[in-house]
Amino acid sequence: MKNKLLLIGLFIANFLSYHFNSLAGDAKKDTVFTGIYVTGVHGIDFKQKEYTIDFWLWLKYKNKDFDFIQNLEIPQAKSISKSFSTVDTSNGVYLLLKLQCVMKDSWKIGNFPFDRQKLRLSIENSQFDSRSLIFAPDTLGQHYDRRFMLSGWNIDSFNITMGNRVYETGFGDPGLAKPHTEYSNFKVAIVLNRAAMGLFWKIFLGMYVAFLIAYTCFYIHADGIDSRFGLSVGSLFAVIGNKYIIDSSLPESTSFTLVDTLHGLTLFFIFAVITCTAYALKLVKQGRIKDANKFDMIAAQTLLVIYVGLNIYFIHDAVS
Repeated sequence: MKNKLLLIGLFIANFLSYHFNSLAGDAKKDTVFTGIYVTGVHGIDFKQKEYTIDFWLWLKYKNKDFDFIQNLEIPQAKSISKSFSTVDTSNGVYLLLKLQCVMKDSWKIGNFPFDRQKLRLSIENSQFDSRSLIFAPDTLGQHYDRRFMLSGWNIDSFNITMGNRVYETGFGDPGLAKPHTEYSNFKVAIVLNRAAMGLFWKIFLGMYVAFLIAYTCFYIHADGIDSRFGLSVGSLFAVIGNKYIIDSSLPESTSFTLVDTLHGLTLFFIFAVITCTAYALKLVKQGRIKDANKFDMIAAQTLLVIYVGLNIYFIHDAVS
């Protein structure tokens, strides 16, 4: 009986010890109330996978050991420029910063130019991990200047969340049992969608004109071999050139994008025009001129309807 009471007593003591240690650990944490006001987003560079963001950042906390001026960490920032900072320590710590960051990010270009992009920004303290510091949002007021709207883009959403960023390393700390560290972070996600119809015609107009030039071969007499083949082959190279120009402004992608789809479709149909021209020429050589003209008219209408229909389908799929 005494052994049972002893075991029960040890269990209760261990439980209370763990509980109070846990509470003591939480008590050591200081909450940093954080707010942001974005004044501008610009310099979106698809090729270099980066953009520039200007914003005001303020932090309110009690622990004066949190030196955010020296230890402010913005992951994925290529460069950070501070143009203004002020600190008020009369009642805790109130820190206000004006920052400009060049951020590295990944772009989704599968539906370019009808793409939606998410710009990500996160704030951490490089000195104190989540055992000592946690962020909480200051959500009062607006978080961005509605006048900073990017030309050709619309803001779909602006979200602020808190979380922990996990690093599978101890950064050389011998006191850690395993190489695992968590830092509290303040995260901002801006979702942009492009008003792209004007840009679409700007980059694809040359491709469509090249296809129409090849298409007019059907209305040239079937025995005009030089004119028909010359126009078709010239259109083929024009489409290829147009694609290289667009690809030069986009990051490399292993997936098949809308740009690849529309250019590939156009190249295939120009090749179909060349094939139809070769067959019509064969009919002319056999003395079947009426059959050649009839074939040209049927092929012209069939190819045009299929080409336009497939373009509408792929563009609608990208927009929706």
